[in-house]
Amino acid sequence: MSKPVTIVVGSHVWVENAELIWTDGEVLKINGQEAEIKTSDENTVTAKVSKLRPKDTEIPAGGVDDMTKLSYLHEPGVLHNLATRYEISEIYTYTGNILIAVNPFQTLSHLYDASMMKKYSGVPFGELSPHVFAIADAAYREMVNERKSNSILVSGESGAGKTETTKMLMRYLAYLGGNAAAEGRTVEQQVLESNPVLEAFGNAKTVKNNNSSRFGKFVEIQFDNRGRISGAAIRTYLLERSRVCQISDFERNYHCFYLLCAAPEKEREKYKLVDPQSYHYLNQSSCYELVDIDDAQFYLSTRRAMTVIGISEVEQEAIFRVVAAILHLGNIDFANGEDHDSSVIKDDQSLFHLQMAAELLMCNPRALEDALCKRVMITPEEIIKRSLDPLGASVSRDGLAKTIYSQLFNWLVDKINVSIGQDPSSKCLIGVLDIYGFESFKTNSFEQFCINYTNEKLQQHFNKHVFKTEQEEYTKEEIDWSYIEFVDNKDVLDLIEQKKGGIIALLDEACMFPKSTHETFSTKLYQTFKNNKRFIKPKLTRSDFTVVHYAGEVQYQSDQFLDKNKDYVVPEHRDLLSASKCPFVAGLFPPVSEEAAKSSKFSSISSRFRLQLQQLMETLNSTEPHYIRCIKPNNLLKPAVFENVSVIQQLRSGGVLEAVRIKCAGFPTYRNFSEFLTRFRILAPEVLKMECPENEACKKILEKMGLKDYQIGKTKVFLRVGQMAVLDAQRTLMHGNSAKVIQTRGRTLVTRKKFVSIQMASICIQSVCRGELARKLYKLKKQEFAAVKIQKTSRKRLARKDYLRMIFSSVLLQAHLRAMVARDDFKSKRSAAVTIQSGLRAMAARDDLRYKVEAAVVIQTGLRAIAARDAYRKRAKSSAAVITQTDLEEPKEKEATKSEASKQAKTDLEEAKVEEATKLESSVKDKNGPKEAKGEESTKLESSVKVDEKSVLVESRAAAIEIDKTSPMIQKLPGPDQDADIIKILTAEVENLKVMLQAEKQRANEFERRYLEARVSSEQGHKKLEETERIVHQLQDSLNSVFQDDILHVEPSFGAQNNIVYCIKIKFSFWASC
Repeated sequence: MSKPVTIVVGSHVWVENAELIWTDGEVLKINGQEAEIKTSDENTVTAKVSKLRPKDTEIPAGGVDDMTKLSYLHEPGVLHNLATRYEISEIYTYTGNILIAVNPFQTLSHLYDASMMKKYSGVPFGELSPHVFAIADAAYREMVNERKSNSILVSGESGAGKTETTKMLMRYLAYLGGNAAAEGRTVEQQVLESNPVLEAFGNAKTVKNNNSSRFGKFVEIQFDNRGRISGAAIRTYLLERSRVCQISDFERNYHCFYLLCAAPEKEREKYKLVDPQSYHYLNQSSCYELVDIDDAQFYLSTRRAMTVIGISEVEQEAIFRVVAAILHLGNIDFANGEDHDSSVIKDDQSLFHLQMAAELLMCNPRALEDALCKRVMITPEEIIKRSLDPLGASVSRDGLAKTIYSQLFNWLVDKINVSIGQDPSSKCLIGVLDIYGFESFKTNSFEQFCINYTNEKLQQHFNKHVFKTEQEEYTKEEIDWSYIEFVDNKDVLDLIEQKKGGIIALLDEACMFPKSTHETFSTKLYQTFKNNKRFIKPKLTRSDFTVVHYAGEVQYQSDQFLDKNKDYVVPEHRDLLSASKCPFVAGLFPPVSEEAAKSSKFSSISSRFRLQLQQLMETLNSTEPHYIRCIKPNNLLKPAVFENVSVIQQLRSGGVLEAVRIKCAGFPTYRNFSEFLTRFRILAPEVLKMECPENEACKKILEKMGLKDYQIGKTKVFLRVGQMAVLDAQRTLMHGNSAKVIQTRGRTLVTRKKFVSIQMASICIQSVCRGELARKLYKLKKQEFAAVKIQKTSRKRLARKDYLRMIFSSVLLQAHLRAMVARDDFKSKRSAAVTIQSGLRAMAARDDLRYKVEAAVVIQTGLRAIAARDAYRKRAKSSAAVITQTDLEEPKEKEATKSEASKQAKTDLEEAKVEEATKLESSVKDKNGPKEAKGEESTKLESSVKVDEKSVLVESRAAAIEIDKTSPMIQKLPGPDQDADIIKILTAEVENLKVMLQAEKQRANEFERRYLEARVSSEQGHKKLEETERIVHQLQDSLNSVFQDDILHVEPSFGAQNNIVYCIKIKFSFWASC
């Protein structure tokens, strides 16, 4: 039989994504083993069908509170459900009876107050939403009801919230089982107050967490027969001693060092302490303070917690003296001594810190220096003291500091246990295990190896518990599960802890030989495990090795494995501190007898840790376990940020996906009969008509689909891996086919409805359109009639306009013609006036000359008469006098007659000039009329004529006056000398007349030039007038044609009357501009 189809076109699936790990999409096309998927972000990708995971489209919008309810229990389904719940601030989710807690990185006080404790108290597990109180309540109720010890295992990586979860568990257990007093203080109060003390001395800031526990802790809370807390004990595992002397950047040493540096000034002065930046064990990192944490307040709360758990003031003083001494020890530097391989205190500053350390430890400073710089070698023959070089002395100093701190921490744990007190008669307990999670860094040393070894043991215990839970479910439903194979990680544990040939055994063996190095140890590992599939020898390294853990591969650097595995105290250090005058310091290093020292076997950290771990596993195996897996959603330690890459790695390392794998090995999906039939009844609708029992109906549906290896229980259907996907694929196909039929019928119905509606709408539209067309036709005819009437009126107005325009043009032309005739007349008259003036002037000149000649003749005659009188006097005096008087009177009369004739001519000339000027003025005024453009020219011409007229009158008058003036002068000249003067005057007068004649000629020429210019401008105006008339006629013809088109094609929205008015306005504006 071919493999069942689980992915079809239209299936909703999960596809791998580089950034998001998994992203959802819909299958568009399948070509053999390749599928084309359209993802939710509108991208199209291609992937192999075998790598796709089906997606449950019926999951609620807020996810499910128990992931066993998921139809598809696989990696993307678990990840998506956690992310969905985290978005709505649901940080707790069940996986069966396992609680997954996602760190919110914010305070959610409403989840842990007294009302919430009361809400979960006594409620059966699973009835309320997931919560850490539900796990604690289930453990407590099971212990009380079944009289059996329980344990709660809290695990997760650094920063996942293990410590806070442990606090909440202990608070709730104290709430349930309080009121048992011991020495005036309640046991639960001492248990809760022990947390700040252990955090101060056992927690530190790491790159991933500001309050990371650097040790494992198992708290046993003992209860009496009434379910009250009667005692408690705290067991610790594998304190990270190397952190005392060496820290990485952005990390901190243990909190107690910084608390002491932030203590009140009086106490710091007592211990000679300053800022943390001044101490070598603290200034290796640039981080000295924590955000939102006040070390000074933390110090005071730690001192109060010490008091609550029963540590006296004297003991507290001694504890912080030891802490201060460790800080001073770290500032002791060494330099080369006199010998090449010896060392001495480097400078005065180092000497000061040596003396302070000795003073605080209450030991001899010289003995402390020798213990740091020298070693004692005991041989059968003698005791030899060997000096250490500066590097060896520094290593000895760091070893002493680590030893002191380790012993101090063990003393604190023992003191807390003694102070709280254990109940030997207690039969039941609840253990809370707060232990480090799986670790994998760039550099992994001995501590990471032990931590991951612990997690391998816990994962084995977890796998057994999950398998046991599954087994109980199968047994309850009475199904056959004997053929299910349980996959364990025993091969990895054998690789690590096998007594003969394991990594720990080979490490202890290497530590027993003084000449062994990390390279020889690594070589031994390569040879021993070269064929082990869980062990890998990395390339390009000589001492590293890789172990394939359940959570992935981890590469370890074996450089310091041997040094960190040696669990012994340097005898010189022990002797020095055991001889201390401080009872507290001496109590940390009790003296060891020689027989005990000789009889003691080799001891190592790994062996002791393995023994502690075995004891822990024995305790856990004797209890009913409950599991809490803490998850850190992001590495930024910020709320509302869910990083898929980080979370999926924690799910793998936390064993959640391993539990999923175990469930998938059996029947990962099971549904009640009613739920199964509700979801898949579409696959066999005929089965529901048979009215058979629900289990039979489910079986017939599965048989119809051709599935095998499923199980039908008493109330549930159990499906193997992939069978749910097969059913969903068939359901998707059935839905698709049904959808096609429904769509066909639906489209037919919709199309018919659409057709009918369109038909009705078209009829309605047609009737409306016909009515609209009729109304428009009526309106058009009405507008046509109005347009004809408007055209008639407009044509009448246009004809009248043309008539008026022609009259205006005629008047204008007449005015121009009259102006031209007037100018011609003026020119002729002006020419005649000039001729007359020239004739008159010539005549006046001739008359003047004649007068002067006659005067000269008279004078000559007079002279001759005088001469004759003189001659005649002698002849006849009387007769001569009569003749002379007659001759003199005759010329005078002639001269008077000539003067009057000249004056009369001048008067006639002036009157003719005035009359001609008047006619010219009237002709110019007649030409002035409608053309305002010629007004200025006519005005200038009139003014020039008047000026000329005035000048002619003035000149004529001036000439008459000159003649009048000249005549008497001529009459009065009596003799020849006067004749000469008169000739000169007459000559000058003739010259003046010539000049005046020339001026008159120039004026006549100027008037003629102006006349020609006026005539030319008149002709140009006439031409423009004709051109304008022609354009007007063209515009009239074009407007008449346009007007006729507008009347024939008139629009309802614009009346013909408006067009006619518009045309008339255009014509008026045009004529106005012309």
